[in-house]
Amino acid sequence: MGETNLLEFLKTATGNKTSDIFIISGRPLSMKINGKLLDYGDRLMPADTERVIKELYTMAGGRDLRKLYEKGDDDFSFSIPGLSRFRVNTYRQRSSFAAVIRVLSFDLPDPQHLQIPKVVLDMADFTKGMVLVTGPAGSGKSTTMACIIDRINHTREGHIITLEDPLEYLHRHDKCIVSQREIMTDSESYLASLRACLRQSPDVILLGEMRDYETIQTAMTAAETGHLLLSSLHTIGAANTISRIMDVFEPNQQRQVAVQLSMVLQAVVSQQLVPDVDGRTIPVFEVMILTSAIRNMIRDDKVHQIEGVIASSSQEQMISMDQALFNHFKKGVITKETALRFATNRDTMKRKLG
Repeated sequence: MGETNLLEFLKTATGNKTSDIFIISGRPLSMKINGKLLDYGDRLMPADTERVIKELYTMAGGRDLRKLYEKGDDDFSFSIPGLSRFRVNTYRQRSSFAAVIRVLSFDLPDPQHLQIPKVVLDMADFTKGMVLVTGPAGSGKSTTMACIIDRINHTREGHIITLEDPLEYLHRHDKCIVSQREIMTDSESYLASLRACLRQSPDVILLGEMRDYETIQTAMTAAETGHLLLSSLHTIGAANTISRIMDVFEPNQQRQVAVQLSMVLQAVVSQQLVPDVDGRTIPVFEVMILTSAIRNMIRDDKVHQIEGVIASSSQEQMISMDQALFNHFKKGVITKETALRFATNRDTMKRKLG
């Protein structure tokens, strides 16, 4: 497959509303469309995948292949004018090279079309503290955060700094100045860029991911000192998210971290993508807004009680994952089996579903 053919394939994939492209030896190029895999062309051998991946690096402005060869995986993104943006992860498997490409639109997604609830978008109104968007890989966390950033960009003035690996959505300056930094291209690490950004007069910081205790610690300090910080974690459920942050720290630090977290955390959004009755994927959201009761639970090491508080909350802007799934089932959007499969508490969901 030559570069012209690769370009033709990317055009075909984009035209077919493909979400992901797989380049793996032993099978043809594959496109994921509405959760189903569709093959394109002939079966690829290891030499073919290496050649196609080298062409991807050429398309990405002649990116250096050394990281892939030395480390075994690499992340980057690139744009093809008039077509789309692509987020690429290349890696080695079975001693051959492979890649997964996420197809991204140039335009920022429409939150209404994506069914992102108003309560989630309203998190753009926070002016300080920490908002976490959590969920499994590929559940749309980056898209949700991009929609919140876009809302901020159009509704108030300030300096937004995004630190991402790689950049997914491009934000145009509107009411805000938007600085977007790609890790490994514009900065050496999340921690280094986060520390530097505190000297760049930010009002809002988007931190692509909180990966280690130093980054989490610096992020909490940033949220404590009058900035709004958005970030993501690979957890499902608000209580699990808080436990995950706590577990990163040494036992003798956890008490202090609990107190700090109880003060800086503003909200936790958890999301999953689930199949609807028509076979398309839709997002389901759990939303926890920090009330004084929940802040006390975090501070007093009663995180296990949070799930019950969210489930029994009468507040409109607070909803548990299982309640959100049940609501979708009641509306006929998802099946009983889907509600049960994605439930966080299957026994309770079974009783609810009768």
